[in-house]
Amino acid sequence: MINTTYEEKYDVVVVGAGHAGCEAALAAARLGLETVVFTVSINSIALMPCNPNIGGSSKGHLVREIDALGGEMGKNIDKTYIQSKMLNVSKGPAVHSLRAQADKSDYSRSMRQVLENQEHLTVKQAEVCELIVEDGAVRGVKIFTGGTFYAKAVVLCTGTYLRARCLCGEAITYTGPNGLMAANHLTQSLIDNGIEMYRFKTGTPARIDKRTIDFSKMEEQKGDVKVVPFSFSTDPESLDKEQVSCYLTYTNEETHKIIRDNLDRSPIYAGVIEGTGPRYCPSIEDKVVRFADKERHQLFVEPEGIHTNEMYIAGMSSSLPEDVQIKMYRTIPGLENCKIVRNAYAIEYDCINPLQLHHSLQFKKIKGLFAGGQFNGSSGYEEAGAQGLVAGINAAMYCLGKDYMIIDRSEGYIGVLIDDLVTKGTKEPYRMMTSRAEYRLLLRQDNADLRLRRKGYEVGLISEDEYNALIKKESLIEEEIERLRTTYVGTNSRVQKFMSEMGSTALKSGVPLSELICRPELDYDLIAPIDDNRPMLPADVTEQVNINIKYEGYITRQKKQVEAFKKLENKKLSEDIDYSSIKGLRLEAASKLDQMKPVSIGQASRISGVSPADISVLLVYLQAK
Repeated sequence: MINTTYEEKYDVVVVGAGHAGCEAALAAARLGLETVVFTVSINSIALMPCNPNIGGSSKGHLVREIDALGGEMGKNIDKTYIQSKMLNVSKGPAVHSLRAQADKSDYSRSMRQVLENQEHLTVKQAEVCELIVEDGAVRGVKIFTGGTFYAKAVVLCTGTYLRARCLCGEAITYTGPNGLMAANHLTQSLIDNGIEMYRFKTGTPARIDKRTIDFSKMEEQKGDVKVVPFSFSTDPESLDKEQVSCYLTYTNEETHKIIRDNLDRSPIYAGVIEGTGPRYCPSIEDKVVRFADKERHQLFVEPEGIHTNEMYIAGMSSSLPEDVQIKMYRTIPGLENCKIVRNAYAIEYDCINPLQLHHSLQFKKIKGLFAGGQFNGSSGYEEAGAQGLVAGINAAMYCLGKDYMIIDRSEGYIGVLIDDLVTKGTKEPYRMMTSRAEYRLLLRQDNADLRLRRKGYEVGLISEDEYNALIKKESLIEEEIERLRTTYVGTNSRVQKFMSEMGSTALKSGVPLSELICRPELDYDLIAPIDDNRPMLPADVTEQVNINIKYEGYITRQKKQVEAFKKLENKKLSEDIDYSSIKGLRLEAASKLDQMKPVSIGQASRISGVSPADISVLLVYLQAK
């Protein structure tokens, strides 16, 4: 670092302008805090260095929750998508999830434009190399060129840039993703301030020149005819555009043999890679070794954008040498003559042990210091954006002296994500999945606005008009459900004929329309011919009406589970409890509880190493207190 006397003052400093940093910076600035966001390269703002899509299974839930709270990711992908698809439509609504292919350059360019034109926000290209911490609180940062930026709060969203190195076989380059400059100086400052660091790894597949691909040997994957927007404020009609196709192909035994024959040249298996990789997004080397009985693995060939010939080979990330990559990719149907534009590579980077964070994403030991994204040990654009938004909001709340915004496990996937990280920790890049959310029938992607928009309004990121639209929507849903429960149809010939045509059992007596919707073969839209007083309602309203009636029994049962969960969450534990002094607690439990300092009985029950018996002891202790 250069020694200079150059100084500036801000309310909030955000370090990193990836998906987490963008959401954090925009949230703080939109809440009126003077904010500066640092990036090692202006060209890396909202960069998509890996997959060219936003959303997907469970991740689509996160994007819609980001939007419900007032974030930007959903709006940005709606503007820049080139294909959209609702996943898992053959299953129940709890696992329906939206995914959109993005034009990578347009996505980054559009987000950059939003940042550069946001009031109260300054974008600066510089490498942050040092935290300024005094008396247990952050005071600002120093940059490598010598400037000092004082601030009331700092949000760290460093992504995969800290001491990053990329590996392609024996070739190692000390850069961040896509060849961008790594951030090599901040890690030591974090360690000096008592922050525990991890070393993680992720990877990405090769990009292939579209002109060298034979798509006739692949299965075409088209987008949905009716496109559902990510953002609740996007007009669905505005999304009508010609979509670009993706393609499906597979590896084969020849591919696997080339990989097995060259495992000794893979940095992963040669012991060159130090970091822990993602279990749920393994490299092709890992797949071939771990799933040796599989004859083939599915690959999706996806466009990187409409202004480029680069195609992304999803499902085939690798760190094998370039010569091996060329051989293995050319065994794939349709890629026999392919030319690689960018080699696949693995990337290692520094991140933190997230157990050091509160649910607000503030560090326990350093006041005013917040963290979000892959820096917290997660993976994925969507997980990053969600954490960045929460960290940015809470950094603003810290500056304003207001209560933090906390989302619990029963309120959103964001709550599940953050609670998992700060309560259970992670030893590998954490990925969100629907199976992690125990209340997923309530936490659907279709009702994210009904669940979280009020929180966004209370914080100050949702406008009065948006909030009033939410209130109106809630009212329309309640009124229509009540109408369907009190409107009966009889056994007249018209109704009986309809029931027969729909393959449904004939009526023996008059029944409310709501009862018909509950039948597996019927739903709200299908019963329209016998619903004579059906009002004209928006599609998002009728969707909620149908789901709430059709799954009422399951939803009621899950709400009761949430009530039990809330009781434990509301039993608060103070930070000054000496768990080693509580009689009946096992030594392991006391040690874990002393280390974690859970805020409630509920959180304590989710800590690894704390048993139900230990929780019973804690409940008795609280009652005695």
